[in-house]
Amino acid sequence: MAIDQGDPADIHPREKRAVGHRLALAARAVAYGEKVEWQGPDYVRHSVAGGAVTVEFSHAGTGLRVQGGGEAVAGFALAGADHRWAWADARIVGSRVVVSSPAVPNPVAVRYAWSNSPARVNLVSAMGLPVAPFRSDQWK
Repeated sequence: MAIDQGDPADIHPREKRAVGHRLALAARAVAYGEKVEWQGPDYVRHSVAGGAVTVEFSHAGTGLRVQGGGEAVAGFALAGADHRWAWADARIVGSRVVVSSPAVPNPVAVRYAWSNSPARVNLVSAMGLPVAPFRSDQWK
C-alpha cells in the first residue's frame, strides 16, 4: 500500500523506494514464505467508552507510531447517531488508537483516511508500514 506516498494531483508516487521496499517485503512473504512483516495494520474492531473510541488493529507488530515523528495522529473522524462526521483527535496507546472529539460526545462510528484521496495520513506500524483506510460504519 502506498497511501502515504501519493499526491492527489499525480498518481505516480515521488518516493518510489518506499513503494518498492513494500512490494519486496510482500514478495518475500507471499512468494518465498519468509517470516517478515509485510502488511500494514488493518482495522479489526472498535469499542466505545466515556466518549472515546478505542480502535484495535491486526498486523500492528510491536506497535504503532506517527510517521515523521511527533504525537499528532492525523486522518481520524468520528460520528454520532446523527451520522454527522467531525475530525477527531487521536493518540496511540501501544498497538491501539484512542479517538475523541468534543464535537461528537457520544460517538458510534470511526473512520480513518476515508476519502478518494486522503490529504494527510501519518499512522504507521513500528516498521513504517501504513495503516489501511477503514470505516466502521455501513452508512450510505
